[in-house]
Amino acid sequence: MTEIRSVLVRISGRVQGVGYRAWTAAEAERRHLSGWVRNLGSGEVEALFSGPTDTVDAMLTACRRGPPLARVDEVAVTPAEPTSGGFTVRYDR
Repeated sequence: MTEIRSVLVRISGRVQGVGYRAWTAAEAERRHLSGWVRNLGSGEVEALFSGPTDTVDAMLTACRRGPPLARVDEVAVTPAEPTSGGFTVRYDR
């Protein structure tokens, strides 16, 4: 049986206005993860990833690089409740 991992992630650096949300959604969908991504008023990006442990770990590694125009300073990860049902971009702050 595959172990499921769910994490809430806050990414800081130059991560707004550089396509980070769209990139995150595309990467998460490509990996068949559930969850969401949104911009925060603080200038950070927040995301919830839920899926097989190795796939979530690979997504976290990708988040540390980000899209070409981004500069990622920190990726803070905390455990979260599992979610299902695909991946969405949220526009609430």
